[in-house]
Amino acid sequence: MEIFPISLKLQQQKCLIVGGGSIAYRKAVLLQKAGAIVDVVAPEIEANLLEIVQQSSGQFLQHAFTESDLNCPYRLVIAATDVPEVNRLVFVLCEQKNLLVNSVDDIPHCRFMVPAIIDRSPLVISVASNGSSPVLSRQLRTQIETLVPQGMGALAEFSGQWRKRVKAKISNPDQRRVFWEELYASPLKEQVFAGNTETADLLMQQALDNWSIPKGEVYLVGAGPGDPELLTLKALRLMQQADVVIYDRLVSPPILDLCRRDATKIYVGKARSNHSVPQDGINALLVEYAQQGMRVCRLKGGDPFIFGRGGEEIQELFASGISFQVVPGITAASGCSAYAGIPLTHRDYAQSVRFLTGHLKEGSPELPWKELVYENQTLVLYMGLVGLERICQQLIAHGQRANMPVALISKGTTPEQKVVVGTLQDIASKVEAHQIQAPTLTIIGEVVTLREQLQWNERK
Repeated sequence: MEIFPISLKLQQQKCLIVGGGSIAYRKAVLLQKAGAIVDVVAPEIEANLLEIVQQSSGQFLQHAFTESDLNCPYRLVIAATDVPEVNRLVFVLCEQKNLLVNSVDDIPHCRFMVPAIIDRSPLVISVASNGSSPVLSRQLRTQIETLVPQGMGALAEFSGQWRKRVKAKISNPDQRRVFWEELYASPLKEQVFAGNTETADLLMQQALDNWSIPKGEVYLVGAGPGDPELLTLKALRLMQQADVVIYDRLVSPPILDLCRRDATKIYVGKARSNHSVPQDGINALLVEYAQQGMRVCRLKGGDPFIFGRGGEEIQELFASGISFQVVPGITAASGCSAYAGIPLTHRDYAQSVRFLTGHLKEGSPELPWKELVYENQTLVLYMGLVGLERICQQLIAHGQRANMPVALISKGTTPEQKVVVGTLQDIASKVEAHQIQAPTLTIIGEVVTLREQLQWNERK
């Protein structure tokens, strides 16, 4: 994050604009809306800008900018002339005086940026790009405008009127946040939008009167194979309201960034022969935090019920009497194969697909080898990289042809995705040559040959 977004209170605060033209006018409009006293220094001034200066009880200083114009204790300064040298001078002098300064469309000479604004006062939403793409910021503002009802301002005002009473009733800030979130999901919001303030006040009072300390809950959420755009809407909603996020190694950083910023985040990642927290410890953490009344998001790569031990975790929750929800995720077999351009089934090549774990047990993969040797079938192996050579040998030994196509998909659906194709006979030798790393999904079957035609993700 290259800039730190803040919201300034400028009511009755003196601000200076250097420049008297149309650019200065646009900035003056925003400052006046924020309640600032707007001074303008310029040799000439447009009539509409002069009107804003007068309405804000500011002054028009009719002369070229000089250093003495900064003697007044201004909160911020905007350089909005069409003379780059003047704008640079304003910036240099403001820096010496530690004044916040913005030079319009001149990024190197800005200490703050003016964002694109969605105004639902008292709710204000801003979009900024560090000055690199103001047009894109305005386009995003337009999109957000359509998503934020005009009534949101009234809802923010209504909430402010009740804030002290809610705080007096519910002193714990985490519990108070839950109260507001549940309230905004209730019919009260629509009553405020419709202007039915009496009904809204009644519903608010009832909610406060009936409030009780919330019980903890656990959300078992599938985070998918890595691409954050593959998250479900429900997964995203629960991730953003959880008080605690317990996540594993396969959850990508961009996905973790979508969780609530102030949530407690606990890493319990598991790598082969290196479990930072054993499964019993994870189960205990879920129970412990939920019993404290917190909403816990157990964030797992892929789908929690496909080789994710999600069933074991919710068994523990059930035994402890803790409420839980399960949110399916796109499993690695589906997501990675799609991004690699390999359909798992195809009418001409495979009429069935089997998901298997290649995880070693006592040094050897234990799989029903005879059942796996079938021509028109796709095999998908999770966690099979370490035992890959042994798996290929066993399949060939039990009758599978040595030239059966195989694909390795490393870090599928992410920008680091790598796909290597071979056969049962030679795929193991390609792991080191191509520096294939976990997590890697293995696909065995004739459908792998379709990748040459269907690898859409690598042609973008």
